[in-house]
Amino acid sequence: MTPRRRPTDRLVRSYVVTDGRAHPTRNTLDLVTLLIATGDLPLTGLNPEKRRLMELCRPGALSVAEVAGHLSLPVSVAKVLIADLMDSGHIVTRAPIPAARPTDARILQEVLDGLRARL
Repeated sequence: MTPRRRPTDRLVRSYVVTDGRAHPTRNTLDLVTLLIATGDLPLTGLNPEKRRLMELCRPGALSVAEVAGHLSLPVSVAKVLIADLMDSGHIVTRAPIPAARPTDARILQEVLDGLRARL
């Protein structure tokens, strides 16, 4: 007995979505790279996945991982689509905000001492 197909199952293979390409034109995308839609270029001529990607990024920045999750696509496929949109000027990227590094305890102590001296 074959399992029934669910509506969420992919009907289109990944290589069809990427026009047969397995690698993005740019190797600068990380899982946490932020994507921002430029909004000034028309969406005509974009395939449905690229159009959906643009709709996801229009309200604000999303990471590569978030976009792949929303599109239900492997990250490698999402990167190919994102690179295409970067090449066409539809998407710009920004590095994520770096995590705060632990501060030197000496600096914190000096700030604390300075505050205490003022009180």
